[in-house]
Amino acid sequence: MPGHKRNPDSGEMAAYYDIDITEIDGFDNLHQAKGLLQEAQERANRLYGAQETYYLVNGSTCGVLAAVMSVTQPGDEILIARNCHKAVYHAVIMQGLRPRYYYPGRIREYDIYDGVSAERIGDLLDAYPACKAVVVTSPTYEGIISDIEAAARIVHAHGKVLIVDEAHGAHLGLFDRKPEGVLQRADSGFVDKKPQGAVAAGADLVIHSLHKTLPAMTQTALLHVNGSLVDRDRLRRYLAMLQSSSPSYVLMASMDSCVRFLEEHGAQRFAFYQQQYKRFCDKTAYCRHIHIGKMTKLSENAYDLLAWDTGKIVISVKNTSMNGSRLHEILREEYHLQMEMAADTFVLAMMTLMDTEQGWQRLADAICEIDDRIEKEACTKTEPLQEKQTVDRQELYPDSRMIPAQAFHGEQEEIPLQNAAGRTAADFINLYPPGIPLIVPGEIMDEIVVGQIAESRRMGLNVQGVSDAGMVCVVRE
Repeated sequence: MPGHKRNPDSGEMAAYYDIDITEIDGFDNLHQAKGLLQEAQERANRLYGAQETYYLVNGSTCGVLAAVMSVTQPGDEILIARNCHKAVYHAVIMQGLRPRYYYPGRIREYDIYDGVSAERIGDLLDAYPACKAVVVTSPTYEGIISDIEAAARIVHAHGKVLIVDEAHGAHLGLFDRKPEGVLQRADSGFVDKKPQGAVAAGADLVIHSLHKTLPAMTQTALLHVNGSLVDRDRLRRYLAMLQSSSPSYVLMASMDSCVRFLEEHGAQRFAFYQQQYKRFCDKTAYCRHIHIGKMTKLSENAYDLLAWDTGKIVISVKNTSMNGSRLHEILREEYHLQMEMAADTFVLAMMTLMDTEQGWQRLADAICEIDDRIEKEACTKTEPLQEKQTVDRQELYPDSRMIPAQAFHGEQEEIPLQNAAGRTAADFINLYPPGIPLIVPGEIMDEIVVGQIAESRRMGLNVQGVSDAGMVCVVRE
């Protein structure tokens, strides 16, 4: 194996087959690495400074599942931030866990989730002492970075395991690409605090998607382990169970290539990135209607974020006549720029150390031109602007009738969304990206939830868990 035998006549993909091998002699075995794969994982480990580092060929999802399941037993309680990726909830279902939730606040200026507060985590662990672990996402999909060092101290003081889904932060702490506006609140005001990745900050288990922000193929990821709270043998058993028994050597070669590239060229590329980000910010600073999300543009509200990753560029059209879906459409169709996602009031651009100067310049020019367009439209209007086409989002705190696994595996039926108020969800409903559930199996779909889902669909946002015909899956009564 593989059956293509690296034969150049194997079809249109044959040029890529040269490095597609299996566990032949001399090429090690990921599930019992003792040779070149062990060396490759150790090379990645040296880059990040963890006690142990594991390759993941099933993406960060595999790392999240293995991390959660390795530190819990079926039926345990776990504390998770409500804005975690759906992979965390999948682990909850697979392990039959009872989730307790931390509900992050929102940064009102940009309609995105705030970071998590170590103090509030401590309060919740006091309220739910049976929780075996805490799971948080930092940075978030929009780049919001929490104070993981403070969170680790609190979680460890309670004798619990801290799992950080840092899938979007594999670059944090490497070289000189610093998040923007790193601040720490003190009694006298704000003081500087050095940014760092979750590994250096003391988290027990950290998951990185190499492919999201670094030069590696899609589906490549790393799992890092620190401390004495994690049973390493149990973790390895879950990794062997959840990962393919035939891991792709193409993906593993991509991971090692990424690490080697960073060792040789990382400092130079990160410096180039910083230069381009500054030029981008200088050019877009003159926009009158479109705003780029930055720490320095936040109000004096007592938010919990520590920093904002400069690679996640939130392009906000809040309080204008345009919404995020329309901006996304204009950037794609008129400027041939593909954004990462569209939300109600903004689009998200993801920039990495591999973006070119031309790419940065094209995005900045497009934003400035669209801002001028909004200004001209505003000046020609003789009547006040109509109410903006955005979703008026209320915070959702659904009640639960049963644990997620019970609802997910129980008898189900499909009903129209408009008839779902009062029913128990049997599946996830979420906006994708980023894949954060609006409703989780076992929770009650009240009128507020149903209304927000319906409005998101009306606006053309990508709502998963609702069929094209408007049907949703609920627990059969």
